[in-house]
Amino acid sequence: MRALDEAQRLDWLQLIRTPTIGPITFHRLIARFGSAAAALEALPEFSRRAGRAKPLKAADRAAAQKELESAQRTGVEIIAYCEDAYPRALKAIADPPPLMFVRGHATLFEKPAIAIIGARNASGVGRKIARNLAADLGAAGVIVVSGLARGVDGAAHAAALETGTVAVVAGGVDIVYPPEHDELTASIAREGAVVSECPMGYRPTARDFPKRNRLISGLSHGVVVVEAAARSGTLITARFALEQGREVFAVPGSPLDPRCQGANQLLRQGATLVETAQDILNVLNEQMRNAREDTRDLFDWNREESLSEPDPAAVAALRKEVLALLSYTPQHRDELLRELQVPVGLLADALLELVLTGEALELSGGRFALAADE
Repeated sequence: MRALDEAQRLDWLQLIRTPTIGPITFHRLIARFGSAAAALEALPEFSRRAGRAKPLKAADRAAAQKELESAQRTGVEIIAYCEDAYPRALKAIADPPPLMFVRGHATLFEKPAIAIIGARNASGVGRKIARNLAADLGAAGVIVVSGLARGVDGAAHAAALETGTVAVVAGGVDIVYPPEHDELTASIAREGAVVSECPMGYRPTARDFPKRNRLISGLSHGVVVVEAAARSGTLITARFALEQGREVFAVPGSPLDPRCQGANQLLRQGATLVETAQDILNVLNEQMRNAREDTRDLFDWNREESLSEPDPAAVAALRKEVLALLSYTPQHRDELLRELQVPVGLLADALLELVLTGEALELSGGRFALAADE
């Protein structure tokens, strides 16, 4: 895999910070134009030809330069999707971030990882279980991934500090959230790694946490749910894990405790029951034995068929079909592919143009929806 020079890294940063361009659209533009620089140059005219009333303007280059310099000044590494240091597991998800900001040790991505997640208002028992699982997994050489939230996340991170832990945050890697985790965040940055796809200095909002959750599962071979309410962000992460082909584990809890309803629900749906770390290691070891080199998903932008020059008439016709299928409820791109039964590249181009014209929105987890009328 090639390494980017500073100018190319700046091009990537400017392109991904451009409004309406998310990870999927970014990768498609690279496939179409060959480089971020070429995509930036072609973007205004291409978006106009695609039907956008006002040509799409790239993000401010000076702002991208400032962001790059801020990372360099604070020792934060920016790893591009095309580089060897990029987490291999993350490349297999539906919408891998083009750039990952890493504060700490990127070498941790080379080791097997398990996510431990759960309730922010976790019980004392739940926190103890999280600590025990994290410590035992770490002793077995497994990296513990979590979201640095209160409760289960914080307990798991703290227990895995000495053996290796990765905190995936919803804001910039230089922003401490929640505030009471300031010392823990500093320790993780020193001993493990704090990672994000968000800009330096960015403070998270509620809509950023689902995007963060797909990275927690994407970096991991499996996700362990310790405690979770029936409707919680923890279950969103478990859903992402299933979609990404990761194993979902759950620790059973009392049916009288609302904090355990989500975990118990996962068990009824087929999650692997966990009592000790060995239950997780047994599955992880089996995964390692059966691991295959080809981890591409259904919608791999790098397939040869998706790199051919599209037929404008075919793309225009398919755009109408895709638009008719889309709604304000997000749909996964693979669902659209199965419904339409068209070549991968053709659907990719249709979705690309719909996003650039503002008719569709690219959402986290490989989903698309109709754009709301302004």
